[in-house]
Amino acid sequence: MVTRIMVLNGPNLNFLGIREPHIYGSTTLGEIEASCEEVAKLLGISLSFYQSNIEGELVSLIQSAHGSADAIIINPAAFSFTSIALIDALKIFGGPKIEVHISNIHARDELHRHSITSSASTAVICGLGPYGYIAAIIAAVQRLGRLPVAVPAALHGLAAGSAA
Repeated sequence: MVTRIMVLNGPNLNFLGIREPHIYGSTTLGEIEASCEEVAKLLGISLSFYQSNIEGELVSLIQSAHGSADAIIINPAAFSFTSIALIDALKIFGGPKIEVHISNIHARDELHRHSITSSASTAVICGLGPYGYIAAIIAAVQRLGRLPVAVPAALHGLAAGSAA
């Protein structure tokens, strides 16, 4: 059975690459999606990728994941700090739920420092830029028991080779 991961992106992320590049960088959401698709192909998993500026649409997508996805990766963006509806929807989903933030929200201003949606997430990744999505995919697949808990030996070889 193929692992199915749903990636959800909240408001204004469709303007990545343009919006506040000093915080979010110059990578577009389309480029992030392409990178995620490459990793999904390498891992042999199925990926669905969405973006919405509308809270209710994100809630509906989370609800639709019940029975059609094994894990959810979500960057709730501004809804991270305001949405009880997203928290409630995420609590319904039984698989891993990994929250991603491109910036390190803990180093941001007071308004952007505390994600309330994290309370309904299995794990949170923040501050890795676009690579956070890749880390989230790998973590979700591992949480589903389809990758080993320990770092694979092949990665140890890569690390040794890159240190030289």
